[in-house]
Amino acid sequence: MKNRLSKYYPLLPVFAAYIVLFLLGRNVTGMWQLVATLLFYCALGQAFNIFLGMTGYVDFGYVAFLGVGTYGMATAITGLATYPQLGLGIVAIGFVLALAMATLLSVAVGAVALRLRGAYFAIATIGVNEGFRFLIEGANLWNGSAGMIFTAQLNDILGRELASSIMTFWADVLVLVIAAAAAVVTLLYMKSRIGYALTALREDEDAAKVMGINVTRYKILAFITSACFAGTVGAASWALKTPYVFPPEVFEIHYTIEAIIIVMLGGAGTLMGPVVGALIYGISKYYLSIFLPGLQLFIFALVIIFIIVMFPEGVVGVIKGKTRNTALAPYIL
Repeated sequence: MKNRLSKYYPLLPVFAAYIVLFLLGRNVTGMWQLVATLLFYCALGQAFNIFLGMTGYVDFGYVAFLGVGTYGMATAITGLATYPQLGLGIVAIGFVLALAMATLLSVAVGAVALRLRGAYFAIATIGVNEGFRFLIEGANLWNGSAGMIFTAQLNDILGRELASSIMTFWADVLVLVIAAAAAVVTLLYMKSRIGYALTALREDEDAAKVMGINVTRYKILAFITSACFAGTVGAASWALKTPYVFPPEVFEIHYTIEAIIIVMLGGAGTLMGPVVGALIYGISKYYLSIFLPGLQLFIFALVIIFIIVMFPEGVVGVIKGKTRNTALAPYIL
């Protein structure tokens, strides 16, 4: 029994970090906005790490999955606003629709882009992100470039008090739940045949093929899983927290860049890495913008370069190496 439970030990520091963040946000005046930002970065990093960390492939179009997730929730709220008796059921339908749309897009993109490798894959995914955005605007899908504003519909469905509570608090709690769920799925993948196959293809894809591993199947599995979590993050942190959606904002590539930075800072392919990377990135960005406005991007660029040069395996990668064969080893993954 103990041996079976021991594989879940690496989740303890991850969940502890989330609990500490939640308690800080709830009990320290003025901290919730920062905590909400950090939770978003944690969820984004955990979701992105499932694909980048396990396969080594860099998806520059990752924000497209957050975008379609946002549209999924927006479509459910606006389309079912005439049935206010459904209440929170409409929000649940929104998450199902966000998952479905993110899955369909990931299958379509993965079927083509995952045939490519390295820089070719990265370039292809940039094209997908921008192409999907211009498709929405040009074909006038979901109100095109005008976007969708659905604050009134959300108020009608849930009532002003509950809608306000969701926008200011519960949407962030949902992001926390998504981050925790992504961590659990990451660990299950790591400790299973899936994780071993993904590790093999990350290290040497050709050798993995020779060994009989169906690398395409495992790449698509990781791609779809990562995209599904991204869709739910978009639905919660964008559609519910700020009930409007505009193509130039939800398909902004800098969110993908932030995800890459978070994963690389903390340690790609590690469980705790996205949490550590999110905390370093989020806290640094927040306080540099307060104390050194206008210079924060320049200074933060130097900080990132320093950390990546000093810790090429990420902060958690270094900690993992230092704690090997110690009492902390079972908790660091």
